[in-house]
Amino acid sequence: MFENIPTTVWIILAGAVATYATRIGGHLVLSRFQHIPRRVSAALDAVPAAVLTTLFAPAIVSQGWAEAITLGIAAVVALRFNLAITLVVGAVAIVGLRSVFG
Repeated sequence: MFENIPTTVWIILAGAVATYATRIGGHLVLSRFQHIPRRVSAALDAVPAAVLTTLFAPAIVSQGWAEAITLGIAAVVALRFNLAITLVVGAVAIVGLRSVFG
């Protein structure tokens, strides 16, 4: 019955289950607190910066100057504008900078 399902579908389903499990697990843990402690709140506030660092650092180190500059430009634009504008500016920047830096 399941032998005809492609591996890609199984990977997508496993990712969906893992994502749901981590989200519901976090909710269940935090729902036990009446008030979230200061340290837990500070740690949760630091998560987005940590995730962005794990995305930026390898690209800056392993790619060329065009990619590093584009990441910086996109980061600055993202502070002021929405996602759509950030994506457009990032795409234009990477195309332009790759033509300059080769």
